[in-house]
Amino acid sequence: MTPDEKKPILTLRNIRKSYGPIEVLHGIDLEIYPGEVVALLGENGAGKSTVSNVISGTVLPSSGEMTWQDASYAPANPREAIDAGVGMIHQELLLLPHLSIAENIFVGRYPVKNGRIDRREMEQRAGQGLQRLGLDISPRRKVDGLATASQQLIEIAKALTLNARMLIFDEPTAALGGEETRQLFEQIHRLKAEGVGMIYISHRLEEIKQIADRIMVMRDGEKVHQFDTADLPIRTIVEAMVGRPMDQMFPPLARPDNDAVLEVNSLSSPSGQFHDISFTVRKGEIFGIAGLVGAGRTELVRAIAGADPVSTGTITLNGENITPKSPREAIDNGVVLVPEDRKLQGVILDHSISENIAYSNFESVGNAGWVSSGKVRTFSDGNIIKFGVKGRSNQNTGEMSGGNQQKVVIAKWLARNPRVVLLDEPTRGIDVGARSSIYEIIHGLAENGVAVIVVSSDLEEVLGVSNRIMVMAAGRQTGILDHAEANDVSVMELATAFG
Repeated sequence: MTPDEKKPILTLRNIRKSYGPIEVLHGIDLEIYPGEVVALLGENGAGKSTVSNVISGTVLPSSGEMTWQDASYAPANPREAIDAGVGMIHQELLLLPHLSIAENIFVGRYPVKNGRIDRREMEQRAGQGLQRLGLDISPRRKVDGLATASQQLIEIAKALTLNARMLIFDEPTAALGGEETRQLFEQIHRLKAEGVGMIYISHRLEEIKQIADRIMVMRDGEKVHQFDTADLPIRTIVEAMVGRPMDQMFPPLARPDNDAVLEVNSLSSPSGQFHDISFTVRKGEIFGIAGLVGAGRTELVRAIAGADPVSTGTITLNGENITPKSPREAIDNGVVLVPEDRKLQGVILDHSISENIAYSNFESVGNAGWVSSGKVRTFSDGNIIKFGVKGRSNQNTGEMSGGNQQKVVIAKWLARNPRVVLLDEPTRGIDVGARSSIYEIIHGLAENGVAVIVVSSDLEEVLGVSNRIMVMAAGRQTGILDHAEANDVSVMELATAFG
């Protein structure tokens, strides 16, 4: 039977949501059938997450109706949605770091035996969920200290243990590499065969072509397009999302000088997360670092930025050994890091844009040790304009879209005119419009002679922006490819060289 010959398991009719006088959802209609994946696409702020939150009981609609398996459906909270068989995997990690993986997976619904939590059953079932996703880790381990990608897989394992009939995936692969994404897609195909309906939100449009059956596009809180197939040119999807023709996503590569700016020589981590790494980044070069999750990419750039220690090896800048023992030392030498988790490591969400920009630039906004509010405002306003941040200087950063939050992180560091910029997952969870503008910023850095390092799990991205790409596997470098010889096959062959 085709989906058209079945009854939908979930329907939305004229769903509206207002916050005060502002309506953010304008009469959304949607049907989800058993065993299909509907991609919900749109730029940041289009309303995708609000629709998902209405379905999952996190947000109450202002008006409209929903039905679930032919019955009226109006969950007052996520617990009611879960009990009905609707689960959501959030983009933002919701794990409790002080609890074990198994406890996180079953929090609020622990298996009980003789009036007590059945830890053996809980850990066995949690371990099965982790194994399904290829995560080789003990369910007894605490979440605290786990890499972002591992935490994302735990969120997915948590949802898979619900035995839900409807799952909502909000950017599930944002922190995952190619192999982890493949394992997730295997599970999605299995769930489809079992008749589970799914909503899939992602900014990685190549994934949509692989996994979705239909596409619904939103813009400014409205449903603007519906495609009955995902087998479409990327440009068609992008133009439906942004409402205008799109130019080429990646700007032309800048031509780097021959002068070496940053040299990493035989660098190793005391914890063994990377070992014997050596490379050079030239003036005006964009140097990509690729590899599967756990390859040591993030740990490497954190070490270069002084955030993590090194056991052996050196880091030199313009021929001078600067191997930093702290982020302050790296920053003073002109080396800055835009971290992979902007919400936890990049910005303070309940502080304003101007405050976030000022925190990294006190010498530019103060006088004799005193911070001037006028200088903060003038300095931040200039950088808001320069880096295309869509927001007011006094606006809380937490009120902004992910793309604009990322621009604030980039702005606060680039305002220092650094010599080396390290970007770890610079466009994770960001819509195509914001991605394009961030690529322009990266290109502009290279044009101005800055040495740029880009770490990305998005293979298309790292191939598109980089003059050269170093591939890592199991903490070691397995090769460095020039732009002309780098492609998805050559990179993945090196990325799987050790495992």
